[in-house]
Amino acid sequence: MARTTKDEVHPFTSERNLHIVAVTACATGVAHTYMAAEQLEKLAKTYNFSIKIETQGVLGLKNPITEKNILDAELVIIASDITIDNALRFEGCRILNVCINSLLLKPAEVVSAIRKSLSLPRGNVIEL
Repeated sequence: MARTTKDEVHPFTSERNLHIVAVTACATGVAHTYMAAEQLEKLAKTYNFSIKIETQGVLGLKNPITEKNILDAELVIIASDITIDNALRFEGCRILNVCINSLLLKPAEVVSAIRKSLSLPRGNVIEL
């Protein structure tokens, strides 16, 4: 029997809120960049975690992630099919690299990868 998406919703719970920062970017910097950001916002709401999303698109860099945001974050998600600008600022962080299509088409797999990555020490990179 197949499980429905609703059955798979297990919010992140802990003594403190889960803080994630993310960067979205696509080759043309138009639709997919912003669709990925919207999908991450939906996941944050559904699974009860906070997220700050920086978009790198044709409109330039929007909602930039600060050094404090990075220090406060338990995880960095890079949802991109291209090399993002200023990626070195995330060195030493727990990073989840995900292609935009996976994020849009398989959000449950992304949530599973988020859960897995949180058990790893900082400095680890997971490719999805």
